[in-house]
Amino acid sequence: MLAKRVIPCLDVHDGRVTRGVQFGKAEAGELRNVGDPVELAVQYNNQGADEMVFFDITASAHGRQTMEDVIKRTADQCFMPLTVGGGIRSVEDMSTMLKAGADKVSINSAAIATPELIMQGAEKFGSQCIVASIDAKRAANNEWRVFSHGGRKDTGKDALEWACQVVELGAGEIVLNSIDADGTKAGYDLEATRRVSESVHVPVVASGGAGTLDHMAEVLINGKADAVLAASIFHFGEYTVSEVKEFLANKNLPIRRI
Repeated sequence: MLAKRVIPCLDVHDGRVTRGVQFGKAEAGELRNVGDPVELAVQYNNQGADEMVFFDITASAHGRQTMEDVIKRTADQCFMPLTVGGGIRSVEDMSTMLKAGADKVSINSAAIATPELIMQGAEKFGSQCIVASIDAKRAANNEWRVFSHGGRKDTGKDALEWACQVVELGAGEIVLNSIDADGTKAGYDLEATRRVSESVHVPVVASGGAGTLDHMAEVLINGKADAVLAASIFHFGEYTVSEVKEFLANKNLPIRRI
């Protein structure tokens, strides 16, 4: 059985790590400054993080370039795999980030606008490098809708259908972000995660809502996620990555020990 992964996430705005609630917007002053992304990445690397995800949370909305310099500096100091997303709109953008030191690239809004971008990236770099990030919000009739542009735009797409489509196009992993749960620390969307996990044959990373150690165990066991992604509980010192992994191991989950 493959080990379950614990993945800290750094949401970066203007070169600083920030945190909001339910995709709070920078222009509305809803983001809290957390610190320097490279310093935090090194800290989590030393705690035994399995991977690190960087999201430039304003790149899609404002046309900014992704954090090439941040990735280069982090790759020089860390040995865990790095995923970067935000503002990646072409195969050339993917190549730039991979050459900077990223192991995977995450695409969201650009994939919705141009689905063949997933196929192009998978053909050039391999499916293992292509992560489809899906921002989902619960709708009526127990359905989930896909949002783009940092959770700002309702695409009208069904999240489960879109998850299956991105895998067919060549995505090697899905990060499922719950807009409803994001930053609330009230727990992951177990049902959405489980339904997506049961619908695709690639790993699914649960994102949005981590507040306790039990939340992480629940989404790995009942939500059938392959990995947990979290931000606030790590950034504000509530738990270390090593504490999370120890707790999950005690739940008999397969964990890569430090």
